[in-house]
Amino acid sequence: MSTRSPWTCILWDVDGTIIDASVGILRRLTITLEHFGKPAPTREELAHWIGPPMYESFQVNVGMTPAEATEAVAFYRTLGKQDGYTTDARLFPGIAEIIRDAHAAGIPQATASSKPEVQVVALMEHFDLSPLFTAIAGATPDERTLSAKSDIVAEALRRLEAAGVDTDRPVLIGDRHHDIEGGAEHDVPVIFVTWGFSWPHEAEGAQAVVEDPAALRRLLLLPDDDAGRGDG
Repeated sequence: MSTRSPWTCILWDVDGTIIDASVGILRRLTITLEHFGKPAPTREELAHWIGPPMYESFQVNVGMTPAEATEAVAFYRTLGKQDGYTTDARLFPGIAEIIRDAHAAGIPQATASSKPEVQVVALMEHFDLSPLFTAIAGATPDERTLSAKSDIVAEALRRLEAAGVDTDRPVLIGDRHHDIEGGAEHDVPVIFVTWGFSWPHEAEGAQAVVEDPAALRRLLLLPDDDAGRGDG
């Protein structure tokens, strides 16, 4: 059966939504924070780190100054580059299949990640997902010039529009309150996924909350004869 979507395009957060990179993130954070004399986070505390730009997190979570945070980000990213950006990363089960099926159904897709774009590109290439995206948008290397989720959502939409995509009814898939807030600034509804690194209250304001890929699929891909009846 052919499928369509109630959305004209789909934006995807990456960390905690498509990719589980928590093992590598925790290792690199531990090395970085210990290098700067700060306490390393536990795995349970990763929710404080995964999602926001690292430049912001170093200041909020361990009290670094902007200058210290800039230095810490550079150190942390050097470790990531040594890892090749993809070490210990894995796909959340079932998500790549949704991305592939959405592509097959002709639904344009883009990433909208606060992760540096060079890393997003590396990850999408590593998992053979790059050809499925019309645009791959992420943060600038300094994680300051372009890092806020609202700005990245705007950039993803801009690139889709430049490619001739209809962006009248976009949707963003994400796992943090930053996704909801960033989407809201551009009237982009968010489907909140619970398999990432979030606290329960972070789903407030989402268009919908899903607990597994099957539920997400039902909101994104409809039987062809039902697609016209979705209200988005």
